[in-house]
Amino acid sequence: MNWIGIIENTIKALIGINAVYFALAAIGLNVQFGYAGLLNFGQAAFMACGAYGLGMTAHYFQINMWWGVLIGLGFSLVLALLLGVPTLRLRADYLAIVTIAAAEIVRLVVRSVRFNEYFNGSDGINNFGGPFQRLGSVDWRIFDQVQLFKLNPQQRDYGPSLTIPGVDWTINVEFTGRQLWALIVGWGLVLILGSFVYMLMRSPWGRVLKGIREDETAVASLGKNVFGYKMSALIIGGLIGTFAGFMLALDRGSVQPDNYSRDVTFYILTALVLGGLATVTGSIVGPMIFWAVFQFADVFLREAVGREGITLFNLRILDTTQVGPTNQILIGMLLILLMVYRPQGLFGNRKEMAIDAR
Repeated sequence: MNWIGIIENTIKALIGINAVYFALAAIGLNVQFGYAGLLNFGQAAFMACGAYGLGMTAHYFQINMWWGVLIGLGFSLVLALLLGVPTLRLRADYLAIVTIAAAEIVRLVVRSVRFNEYFNGSDGINNFGGPFQRLGSVDWRIFDQVQLFKLNPQQRDYGPSLTIPGVDWTINVEFTGRQLWALIVGWGLVLILGSFVYMLMRSPWGRVLKGIREDETAVASLGKNVFGYKMSALIIGGLIGTFAGFMLALDRGSVQPDNYSRDVTFYILTALVLGGLATVTGSIVGPMIFWAVFQFADVFLREAVGREGITLFNLRILDTTQVGPTNQILIGMLLILLMVYRPQGLFGNRKEMAIDAR
């Protein structure tokens, strides 16, 4: 069993780009679901808006990628309005139905051969991440004196090295310059947007939003515009989720429709519940733990199975082709145990959940 490789892969997953874009999406979903009580099962659609807005701008129009950021945010704003205006005045389950359907509509539209001219079908849009990656190789300095960093996109030895005494283990967590640049930008965005949501939820606006989650009739009786608060929460959460689409597209330099399927939203929701609803810490740490556990289980199972598979009484019960589904089963079982023994998540507040339950 290659324990060093397992640990290295687990640490890389803990802080890797998948954890970054899940954290960004979970922060946005937390505004909608954790704080406002809006059942949004279509966060992947907002991510797709950001990714395709950026990809189309860079690939087809050949203009600055910052315009692509604005266009992607514009797409998400329009999507939030289209989803919210007809449904937010109704019961929460109607929004859930509409959002999961809208996410699939967005994915199938960009995947359709009818719109190949704009979205390139299932192949997606490729090779547009160059300008972003070149920013990482710039000599970043403070007042032209103190060098912050200058990354070589192809160099592979960026990252910490840890020697564990007594067992003669050296653990190397290595990233290429390209990967490290994406991580620097991504975790910077997580810090900025997480701080923004933290302060926002401690403002009068945030307190009203939590009141709507608990009893919107009582809030409406105080003269507050419940629909307006719900709409603003849907928009803000969707726009934050758009940045997750930006980071995934920029890291890969491409965008494909199947990267934004409904499964993605449910994985993000799982990570958010793992960390804890209505907490900024939970929406960040939850995705990190989710991906670390997911990667650990995957690599561990592959090491345990090996080429020969696992047999019992001359019957092969597990081989390499079954590792992926088995890993998902284990993650599902862990989630069930979490919901039974700690339903508020790792960082959630049980008292707040009890208030909401009434």
